[in-house]
Order: sequence, then structure tokens, then C-alpha cells
Amino acid sequence: MEPDALFTVTDGGGVRTAPAHTAGADGFATPGADAPLPVRMRPQTVDELVGQGHLLAPGAPLRQLVTGATPLSVILWGPPGTGKTTIAHLVAQASDRRFVAMSALNAGVKDVRAVIETARRQRRTGGPPTVLFIDEVHRFSKTQQDSLLAAVEDRTVTLLAATTENPYFSVISPLLSRCVLLTLQPLDEAAVRGLVRRAVADERGLGGAVALTEQAEDHLVRLASGDVRKALTALEAAAGSALARGVAEIDLETAEQAVDVAAVRYDRDGDEHYDVISAFIKSMRGSDVDASLHYLARMLVAGEDARFIARRIVIFASEDIGMADPTALSVATATAHAVEYVGLPEVQLNLAQAVIHMATAPKSNSATTAISAALTDVRAGKGGRVPQQLRDAHYQGARGLGHGKGYRYPHDDPRGVLTQQYPPDALVGVNYYEPGDHGDERAVGMRLPTIRRIVRGERGRRAASSDQNGSAPAGTDGAESVATTEARFGGTGVADERPMGDAVAAEGDVRPAGGAGDNDEGEVG
Repeated sequence: MEPDALFTVTDGGGVRTAPAHTAGADGFATPGADAPLPVRMRPQTVDELVGQGHLLAPGAPLRQLVTGATPLSVILWGPPGTGKTTIAHLVAQASDRRFVAMSALNAGVKDVRAVIETARRQRRTGGPPTVLFIDEVHRFSKTQQDSLLAAVEDRTVTLLAATTENPYFSVISPLLSRCVLLTLQPLDEAAVRGLVRRAVADERGLGGAVALTEQAEDHLVRLASGDVRKALTALEAAAGSALARGVAEIDLETAEQAVDVAAVRYDRDGDEHYDVISAFIKSMRGSDVDASLHYLARMLVAGEDARFIARRIVIFASEDIGMADPTALSVATATAHAVEYVGLPEVQLNLAQAVIHMATAPKSNSATTAISAALTDVRAGKGGRVPQQLRDAHYQGARGLGHGKGYRYPHDDPRGVLTQQYPPDALVGVNYYEPGDHGDERAVGMRLPTIRRIVRGERGRRAASSDQNGSAPAGTDGAESVATTEARFGGTGVADERPMGDAVAAEGDVRPAGGAGDNDEGEVG
């Protein structure tokens, strides 16, 4: 059978090229002089690895893996450019085991089973054990990952898998439990700088053909954002540009021109997507407008769906601002409409305006806590039948059942609010909404005690109780609530008889209170 591809097998220290039974097998050939700079500069020994000190201690799993001291199956998880493929190369070079590499981008179940069957036959005949390296393992389906389980379990193969995605989401649990998970961290600036300098001087790299100014070096290090492959690729491009012009030094202008725009580290389907949107929301919640704009720009440059960003802003407007600035929701929904109506790139201006509004607005999570508390009670079975006077009385026979009997129409009262039971019996007197003290919600907090007191008829009951039992003790919750409420509105015993608009106007708020009170009580936002 003609091979579909070739792959490199290391067998007892020797290297031979063998036919692959699959189209998904890849080779680790010795890099040639025309290989990309990051490939030529791969570490040749584990001691040349930089930036993963937490995995390189004596006896650590990574060292055991490279030396072959223990046949551990390992999953390497980390962002691009942190050394996952380099570690696989070291395993291939350093061990006396048979090494097979494949990519999940173009391999399938048939490919995996072919490698496992060959490994099983060699094991029976006393041949060397097999290390199977799978790059981008998160791209394997569940069925493809399932095909590895038995072979990893009985060590027919030692699995070495690499992924940029969170394996707790992208790798099936049975396979994850059979492997040691090693997390590779992005390289810090010092590590990237050291590797850039090594590439400039080393014969495998540029061999001193060009020099690098301090400003250009800083630019390449900053551009990398922890991805050394990105830094070396940019260095090679800048060196080529300088040499083409007959210049032996790479200055800042040359470095900038060689790489026009820095690629933003952002995977729309991976961890970075969730990390950035989380930071975006938390920055707006924390009122850091500048950080909020940074994360917005980061998403826009990376090509994030503007509709997704707009949806998060709409949610934020009620979740974290709410009644402290009711206009925030209007701004957010208008921005969502602009995304559909205008589109990118111009809509980035609308998104920026919305983000500035959200970040600088007063904050309140009272709507969030209110609906959460109400949902908790409902799910716990608290409630009961709707009060009779509130039941639907529009269908034939409803009034004969007593529906709507005794209902009082609030607009018939000059205050726009009157005493009436609205919740089921089990929830009478329960408060879900507690206004904050920021922005517009401060005024709501001043109106609401009076509204609740009138609706529930609490003042009359408390007054009757005081007449019967003497004055309520100073400092009790009930007495303090009434006294505080009346003091806020400058009222006395006749405060309940005034129209609500008058009571609110006394505090300098000219908006009608009846409608605002209804919305405060009934709308989720």
C-alpha cells in the first residue's frame, strides 16, 4: 500500500523515515538552513528550556518525560509560543523509545488505531515502547479521544498531547484522568529578551549578522506578549529588511515596519475569550473607564463579534447599574441597535460611548439581588394563590367566583397609591428590593419607604399598636423606620394624606412618584 504521508520515527536512538498509514502523521525532521528562525532556535536539551522553571526541577514530571525515566502520559497545556512542541522535540531526541507524532488537525480514529496497533505488535515482540505525540489534541472529537483510552491505560503507548485550550473543557474526563496535566506559563519579558538576544548571536540563528538597538529589542519583546515564537518571527522579518537595505543594525523604525500590526492574543473560542470579556465586565463594574476601553479595543482588534460585546453591555446596564442610572439601559439597548444598523468599523464609536457611560455611571446591583431573592423564594415553594381582588375578572363567570372583588384602583387616590394587598399571604411584608445610595437610586430610596408604608397600611397598624401599648421604644426597627421616613419627607402624622407628588416635591425631585414607585417594585430592568 502506498503511504499517504511520511513521518519520522526515533527508534532506539536512531532516526529513520517510515511510511505512515495515515494522512495525519507529521515528522520532526532536522531543520535546514532555510527553516524559520523559531524552528532553528529550538532548544536542543531540556536545560536550554526557558521560562518553565516550575516544571524543570529535578525529578519533576517534565524531566522524567524527557529522559524516559518514567512512562508518564502527559498533557501540555499553555498558550502559543511557550514550548509545547519544543518539549515534544526533546522527548523525540532524548529518549530511547519509538516516537510518533501526529496532528489532530488532519488525523482521525483510523490513524490513531494504526499507530496503537503497531505499538502493540512491537511491545509483544520486545521492541521499544512508543511515545505518541498529538498536537492540538483539543481538536479531536470525543470518539477520537475515546480511541486512545485503552492504549493509554495499559501503556501500550505513552501519550504526549499538546493543547492551547483548557483541557477541563476540551479533553474528555477519562483521558484527562489517565494523564498528568502540566501547565506552561507565558514567558515573562526577561525570558523573551534573553531568547531574542540568543537568536541574534547564535550560529543557528542570525549569527551576529545584524545588531539590535535597545528600542527595537523593547518593541519585539513587547510585541511578543509572552509568545517567543512571535518575537523570533518578527526578529527574522526585521533582520531580512535590514540586510536587504544593506544595513547591519535593526532600529526601532525597521522593527515596526517589519511587523505592521501586533497580532492580539485572543482566541474567540478559547480561554482568552472568556478571560478578556470577564476583565471587560469587571473593569466597568469597578468604574475603571480606561481599562474598560482597553479590553473593548482588544476585542475589536481581535475580531470579536460586536453583537456579543453589545449583549454583554445590555446585561451589565441592569446587573451592575440598574436604578442608580436608569438611562444606562437605554444607552445599552440603543448601542445594540446601532451594532445591527451601522456595523463595524463605525459602530466602535457607539460601543466606546456606551462603555464610557457604563464605567462612569453610579453603580447598584439592587435589581440583581432583588430578582435573585424573589427567585429563591419561588423555587423554595413560598407564595400561594394570587389574592382574590387581583385575579382576572374579565372572563364570563369570573365575578361569580369572587375574582376582582374589592380591588381598589390606585389612580382614584389623589396620591396615586393606596393601601391594598398585592403579594400572596405568605409573602406579605417581604422586601426584595433594597435601594442603594448611589445616583438616581438615592431618590428612589427616599420615596420607597413611604410607598411601602401606604401600600401595606403599616402606619395605621403601628399607630394603633402604640396607642394600645404605649409609645414604641426608641430605636426599634418599626418606630425608627416610620420616624425616619416621615423626617425624610418633612412630614408628620398627615404625611400619608398628602399626594405622593407633594411629598416627593418636598425633597426637590419633580418626577411623579406614583409611576416611579410602581416601576421600582415591578420591573426587573
